[in-house]
Amino acid sequence: MQKFFFDLKFAARQLRKSPGFTLTAVLMLAFGIGATTAIFSIVEGVLLRPLPFPDPSRLMVLADRLQGAEIAGNGEAGVTVPDIRAYTRDTKSFAGLGGYTFAAYELSGAGEPAQVNASRLTAGVFRALGVAPLLGRVFTAEEDEHSQQVAVLSYATWQDRFHGSEQILGNKILLDRKPYLIIGVMPRNFEFPLVTGQLNRNELWVPMSFTPQELLPQSGANWSYQMIGRLKPGISPAQAQSDAQRVAQEIMRNYPAEMASLHISSVVRPLQEETVEQSRPLLRTLFMAVAVVLLIACFNLAGLMLVRAIRRQREVAVRQALGASAAALLRQAMLESLLLSLSGGLLGLTLAALALRVGRSLLPQSLPRINEIALNWNVVGFALLLAVSTGLLCGLAPAFAALRTNVNATLKEGGRSGTAGGGHARLRSTLVVTEIAIALVLLTASGLLLRSFEKMRSVDLGFRPEHVTTAGYSLPQKQYAKQPAINAFNDELLRRLRQLPGVTSVGLTSFLPASGNNNNQTFVVEGYAPPKGANMNLATVAQVNGDYFPSMGIPLLRGRYFTDADKAGAQLVMIVNQKLAQHYWPNQDPIGKRLRIGTAEMKTPWLTIVGEVADVKLSSPDEPTKEEYYGPVDQAEEEVGSLASPDDLNGNGGYIVLRSALPPEQMENALRATVASIDSQLPLTQVQTMEQAVSESEAPRRFNTVLISSFAFAAVLLAVLGIYSVIAFSVASRVQEMAIRMALGSQRSEIIRLILVSGAKLAAVGCVLGLAGAAANSTLLSSLLFGVSPFDPLVLALAAVGVLLLALSASMLPAFRAASINPMQALRGE
Repeated sequence: MQKFFFDLKFAARQLRKSPGFTLTAVLMLAFGIGATTAIFSIVEGVLLRPLPFPDPSRLMVLADRLQGAEIAGNGEAGVTVPDIRAYTRDTKSFAGLGGYTFAAYELSGAGEPAQVNASRLTAGVFRALGVAPLLGRVFTAEEDEHSQQVAVLSYATWQDRFHGSEQILGNKILLDRKPYLIIGVMPRNFEFPLVTGQLNRNELWVPMSFTPQELLPQSGANWSYQMIGRLKPGISPAQAQSDAQRVAQEIMRNYPAEMASLHISSVVRPLQEETVEQSRPLLRTLFMAVAVVLLIACFNLAGLMLVRAIRRQREVAVRQALGASAAALLRQAMLESLLLSLSGGLLGLTLAALALRVGRSLLPQSLPRINEIALNWNVVGFALLLAVSTGLLCGLAPAFAALRTNVNATLKEGGRSGTAGGGHARLRSTLVVTEIAIALVLLTASGLLLRSFEKMRSVDLGFRPEHVTTAGYSLPQKQYAKQPAINAFNDELLRRLRQLPGVTSVGLTSFLPASGNNNNQTFVVEGYAPPKGANMNLATVAQVNGDYFPSMGIPLLRGRYFTDADKAGAQLVMIVNQKLAQHYWPNQDPIGKRLRIGTAEMKTPWLTIVGEVADVKLSSPDEPTKEEYYGPVDQAEEEVGSLASPDDLNGNGGYIVLRSALPPEQMENALRATVASIDSQLPLTQVQTMEQAVSESEAPRRFNTVLISSFAFAAVLLAVLGIYSVIAFSVASRVQEMAIRMALGSQRSEIIRLILVSGAKLAAVGCVLGLAGAAANSTLLSSLLFGVSPFDPLVLALAAVGVLLLALSASMLPAFRAASINPMQALRGE
């Protein structure tokens, strides 16, 4: 042990003697290890860390797949109200099973009224999750069945709105202006559902307590609910799948006549898989990108240490001549490398902590569990293991290069400087060629993502977002329990907003483009015979009011917009988008054509198409356009015919869309004031410009592009530094050769050309290997591209040419330095 500490002190002393080398090596490793650790902390928090529930591997999602429905993602349609009741009652595989759905409430009685995210749950959800409340209790099945108005708060809501008071239990809050009794507070780390992003977390949970409308037979066609369950001990997911499928068959046998054509199959799969499936491709790509940067940093460090070993050949030869063993020299070299890597690792951990603190809010909203991303012991252990592994790997080549020193030859050379050994030169060149190849792969990926982002930004959205202000609202049912009250509010809101200075048009909609929301409605087209094996007729539906289309700037292609005459009792009308019209009436005028809501067996009235509008991007611009139709809110009840219920309410929430001649930011306060003048307690949500909404929908792709481009820039910079160091060392070790060439008549331009050709050869070989690597990487990258081939010739050519030019630039300074040698002084010095 004493010998080890002596060697450690000697290694530290040797590094202190070369502060420039030491500082460069430590900073290079700190950047590589810090970036890798920061990205790994995201990967660990989102993908690898178990869900924050007891025995999370036993938690399963239960959902339906609806035959003939093209549903994006994993194809799951969710479940219906009858599904929840049947699966809960009849399956035998779950120790706890429950259904839930998202909800939004106006919360008052606790500071300023605010719109909050919440979930309605059946009691089986808490039983399945197995998390005990921090305070109080969760609601029971009896409270759910008897529609008891009780609420369980999240830890954040308890702290923020109630200052963490332990006397909160038994107090009441108003949700949609109805009193709810607070019965519990969940622990700090409890989050459910595990939604993506930072803005969608639930603030409270209330009993599902199905409403009379939800219990009507037609609710069996509403797949907007979800289910979660915990497997019983000894039950496998496959057994639970078979059990659920048996119940699904029974559910279909009980379908009413109007749903006889619908067929479902059950899906049981782990909650962990459901939570991370959308994030996995992005995180895998990011982790590989940052690993590439670390690899290049390691190659650079290995190259620097190799140069250092070559320059210390005489010292090593003297030590060997004095009796130093090969093991001692190897241990000394490895200790120096480990000291550098551990120093870089500790500094990298600090950089990673700073990066996460600053950058967590910039992460895309498509990532779940963002609040759990942190430098925990797993991440710290990973960083330290990475540092030790890096030190060992980077020190091996230089250490063995030092051991291969020819003692007699080196001591005979004395102080003469000649070219380094051919083996050393080849090793250094191999490292640099590999760096260039890897950097080119990353640079190509960056170029492809930049082109994808450019393509996305140039997509026609189908509407004009400039000069548009939007806001979400939801009318509480207690004050707006009847349709006339809702209609009166909406009419007065439109009237007052139209009178604001600068307003050109205003409308209301149930579905805002770029919001990321989604819905699907089945329909029947008059006279249309679907081809064999065709999917169900599905379209996204938006109910609109006022001058919605002019407000959004959606072009009218045929027919007309809705007018004040399209009221209840008038002819039932609708407007379709171009994609729907071209699907069912290709190369025809759709005006006057008819369709109706529901399946062929449902008794619903025919709706006449009076207008065709441009296709609108409903979420991100890079998402496929969907078939869509619009209906006037005043006719919403009549459109569903026999599916309607006397208690149905329409137009009691949605989005305000206001177009003005003034900058939209200036209209936000006027919009808030106008709503408050009608209902002083009604909160607005997502008050923003339409351009901001579009920008948020572009955020995931922008994040991918910026981050990978940053890593590509760092990788190319490190590769250029590698080329410079190799060429500079080569020039320094060939001073005598250059002096002799010049003494024999070589021109300075020939010397410059000789050095530049050396650098260009390394870069050319690296580019060939890099292009091959980019081709091999195409499968991984293709899922992140939009409108661009992974073999885009322009990107590949520009990336290769760019690397070649940078390599020549890096060789330029050593080349001019070689050309400026004074032959007489150089030869006399030798």
